[in-house]
Amino acid sequence: MTTATVLLRQTGKQLCCDQAHASLLDLLEAHQVAVEFQCRSGYCGACRMGLLRGQVSYQQPPLAFIKRGDILPCCCLPTEDIELDV
Repeated sequence: MTTATVLLRQTGKQLCCDQAHASLLDLLEAHQVAVEFQCRSGYCGACRMGLLRGQVSYQQPPLAFIKRGDILPCCCLPTEDIELDV
């Protein structure tokens, strides 16, 4: 993964995601962004959020159902600059 900018729509905050982050959830937690989660492996779906712009890549296929426009930050990383509905 290259460095990507993560824009949080609701606050306008921009975060830098790089190789130091194991997942998008790790990045969000590092910046004290409140995200509900249970598993960290794509199983439960509690961390589901809207992806408004950009692309992510999953480290493993999520087992929880995700609809188009949603992502599970517990098991993905951005592949380019993204915007989240957070």
